Order: sequence, then C-alpha cells, then structure tokens
Amino acid sequence: MFGKHYILVIPLALICLLLFAAVPLGGTNLLEILVCLSAFGVTGGLLWYLFMERKSIFVQVESLKNDYKGQRDKASQCSKETKDLRLSVQLLKRQKRNTEAIIYSIPDVVIVTDASDRLLMANEPAGEFLGFDVKDTMLKPLDELAEKKELVKLIRNSRTTRVRHVKHELQFGSGDNIRIYNCIVSCIFDDDDHVCGVVTILHDISREKEISQMKNEFVGHVSHELKTPLASITAYAEMLVDGEAADEKTRKEFYSIIQSQAQRLNRLIEDILNISRIESGLIKVHKEPVSTALIVRDAVQMIKSYAAEKDIKVEDQTAVVFDQVSADKDMISQVVINLLSNAVKYTPNGGKVAVNSEVDESQQVVRVTITDTGVGISADELTRVFDKFYRVKANNKCAKGTGLGLNLVKQIVEKVHQGRVFVTSEVGKGSSFGFELPLITAEKTIIK
Repeated sequence: MFGKHYILVIPLALICLLLFAAVPLGGTNLLEILVCLSAFGVTGGLLWYLFMERKSIFVQVESLKNDYKGQRDKASQCSKETKDLRLSVQLLKRQKRNTEAIIYSIPDVVIVTDASDRLLMANEPAGEFLGFDVKDTMLKPLDELAEKKELVKLIRNSRTTRVRHVKHELQFGSGDNIRIYNCIVSCIFDDDDHVCGVVTILHDISREKEISQMKNEFVGHVSHELKTPLASITAYAEMLVDGEAADEKTRKEFYSIIQSQAQRLNRLIEDILNISRIESGLIKVHKEPVSTALIVRDAVQMIKSYAAEKDIKVEDQTAVVFDQVSADKDMISQVVINLLSNAVKYTPNGGKVAVNSEVDESQQVVRVTITDTGVGISADELTRVFDKFYRVKANNKCAKGTGLGLNLVKQIVEKVHQGRVFVTSEVGKGSSFGFELPLITAEKTIIK
C-alpha cells in the first residue's frame, strides 16, 4: 500500500516531531518558524501523495464500495431466505396441526405407520381399540403395542405386497361382545415409488350388520305370515272351484274360512304399513286433548263381547279424574284394544282381566295398566315381547297372531307420543301390560 511518495512524507513528519521535542529547550521563534515550515511541508507532501495516488485510492474505494454492496445483497438474500424458510416451517407446522386435528376428530379408528411398521400417528379411538396410550407410543413397533395381532399382520402384509388399497371385514370379540369392522388399508408411496407408510382405517359396522340381519328376518317373517293366509285362501278357493263343497253348509264354511283368512291378511298388511309409516315418520298424527279414562271405557265396552265368549270377566277400575293428554285418539284406542284383546286371547276360560288408569302427579303422567290371569310369560322372553313378529313360544298354541300387535303398541306410545310401555309377568299367574303418557300440563312445562 505504501508507495515511493512516502519517502518525502516520512522525513518531514520526523522533522516535525524533533522540532516539537525541542520547544522546551528554548528558541521559540526559530522553532515556530520551523514548525510552520514543517507543517507546510507535511501538508504539501500529503497533497502530493494524494494527487499521485488518486487513481489507486479511487479504485480501492470503488472496490470497497462494491464489496460492501455485494455483502449487503448477500445479507439481504440470506435474510429473505431465512424469512421464507421460517414461513415454510410455520406453514408445515400448521398443516401438521390441521392434519392431526382432522385425524383426531374422526370417530373411526385411524392408524398411521411408517415403512418399519412403527406407529407415527393414531387417534383416541385407535388407542381404545388397540389398548395403548396414544401420547406415549409414537415411533414404537406396532406389534409391541397392539393386542389385535390379526390387524398387525394385515398391515404388514399390505406393506410388503405393495397393494395400494385393501378392504377387509374383520371380526373381534366373542359371545355378545362381537364387533364387526370394515377395515381399509392404504399404502403411501414416495417420489421413488417406495412404500414410506401405511394408513389403516377401521369403521364399526356392527350396527349396520345387525340392521341388515333384522331386515332379512323381517322379510322372512313377512313372507311366512303372508304365505299362511294366502295358502288357506288359495286352497279353499280351489276346492270351491272344483266343486268339492257339495252342500250349502260346506260352502258357507269355506266362505267363512276364506273371509277370516282375508281379514287376517288385511290386518297383517295394515299393521306392517302402520309400523313402517311410524318408523319412517310419514304417518299422519292428529293430536288433541283427550281423556284416557274415556278411551279405556270405550275399549272395554268393545272387548266385553269377545271376553264373554270365553266367560272372562273384564273389570274397569278407571276413576274419573283429570287425565287429559295430547294424543291421537284413534291411535291410543288401538293401543288399548290391542292390549285388551291380547289379555283376553291368552287368558283361559273363566279368567279375569282388570283395567286400571291412574294419574301420577309426581311424574306428571297417566298410567294405564291391563292385568290378566292368563298363562304368563317367562322372564327370559319378556325383553323380546315388543319385537317385530316375536311370539312367546309356549303360548303359540293358545292363540294365533302375527307378532306385530305389541310392536305397534310400542311404536305408537314411545315414538309418536313420547311415552313408555312396560310389562311384568309370571308364568302360570298372568301378565300386566301397560303404558304411560305425559299429561298436558307436563307437556307445556317441557315446552317452556
């Protein structure tokens, strides 16, 4: 950096220093002159140096300026890249949180494993289903965590076979605790077409299977119940066509059988349609304030002639009280008539049927109970008496029926009128069927 022009500057600078050092020794005027001359010499030398090195200095300044500008641009670029990287990291974290939130909110079992069958992610239903704590099991081998080894084997096989989507139906549990799951296993591939993970989703279809089985049983029961009266009608009609009824008495007997079977068929179809309308919510309901005591009284009068044929005494113990309910009168009448006809049907000759209607002020309900001295129902069958087409096996010989009457009672009371049905029974002593409906005052209180 030092050039040849420093040869003049350095001696002059030394002379100045010597003169300043000699001031305390005297000769002030001479020294002042020498100092001034030295200052002028130094100044001239510096100016001469700057003049001779001006190009080099300008080049160095420009170089420094360019270096500074370059460093500043690099710093700005780094700052921008750092900011972009920070935004990308924040975005990835947010996407990860959103993905986890979606997975954790799914009610189905969701399991995510890596290429080594280690657990990457699982929601709470998965932890409950497989029997482990979701928070403390990340990156642990799934076969060490899961109790359902069949599922672990399925996930491993799907990963090794590289099948993108596999759908299976798995069954777990035993006895009454059997659960059926629709299992979908999907392999995840990276950019190099290597399996980097597996996503497994299990949807509980136990209820769907149960409903499907109930539908199949319902169709089977309906087919059987329709076939029986149709077979009787067809058989007796063919006998009439073939002239097997030679006299008027026989023909009337055949006519009566055909008529009774046709009526049975009509009742069956009507009950099926009513239950279907209620379950689908398409039935027309005309609710109005009615007295259950009056409905019970009218139903008892209708059933007395049928009971008299079997010498059964029907007692109406209903008191005249304020028992107004908001109900469809025809539907509630059908409920009472169904329960009364069942009581008479399954009570031996000479028995008794008692009807009682009371108001329970504490629960704000009207309770109607019909008690008979019939054959009774065993305890293990009581829970099923309100099911479609279910008939107590021990009582099949006592009377005929479709097995829909009590189910229709339950649908009308509980689904249409938000009430409750109940039953108690003892084999050989009789049964008590009944229902409860909310009083109008109670309904108003609930609405408020």
